[in-house]
Amino acid sequence: MAEAPAGPDAAMLLATWFSPAYPVGAYSYSHGLEWAVESGAVTDRATTEAWVRDCLSRGAGRTDAVLLARGMAAAAAGEREALAELAALAEALAPARERHLETMSQGAAFARVTGAVWPDAGTEPLPYPLAVARAAAARALPARMVLGFYLQAFAANLVSAAVRLVPLGQTDGQRIIAALLPLCEALAAEAEAAPVEDIGGCTLLADIAAMRHETQYSRLFRS
Repeated sequence: MAEAPAGPDAAMLLATWFSPAYPVGAYSYSHGLEWAVESGAVTDRATTEAWVRDCLSRGAGRTDAVLLARGMAAAAAGEREALAELAALAEALAPARERHLETMSQGAAFARVTGAVWPDAGTEPLPYPLAVARAAAARALPARMVLGFYLQAFAANLVSAAVRLVPLGQTDGQRIIAALLPLCEALAAEAEAAPVEDIGGCTLLADIAAMRHETQYSRLFRS
């Protein structure tokens, strides 16, 4: 295994990359949640937690985690073609225009900023999980830790959107995140060894929400 380049501790580096202050524009995207609130599918703490839990375990959360794990392995092995194939798959898996925008714009921003600060991370635009995978592999970061931070950030961003949209109190938002942490850990462990063939999802309402959001009359978010 390659030694980690000199620099910040892995946890501190990942906390930086997945901080709400890291300039990837994550706060601009609700992943279709804005339409779910508008339609009445998400109305309170319980329905918010159920929605985010499903997106994590049966939707883009798990899918991104598998892509991230396999992307790290490909980047660490110098398999550029395999990384490009994973990037193409990530784009193809986006079920709506806005979800494609979400992963591509965040991935491009992450690559641009991270590559400028850590030059070995690469600057070529990639879908978000693959941009993270390339940078994490360049720093020889532990895959399980990367996956856990990624999934927690995914959940936290949706909960942050719900706090503004439902609306929820900040304390209830933190209760939801705390309740989802064991799931993030379990999904990270599963994704670390999962082959690409294990990718699959069943969050049809979340996909429809992303499509409906494209024509929603009043919007705060880009997805």
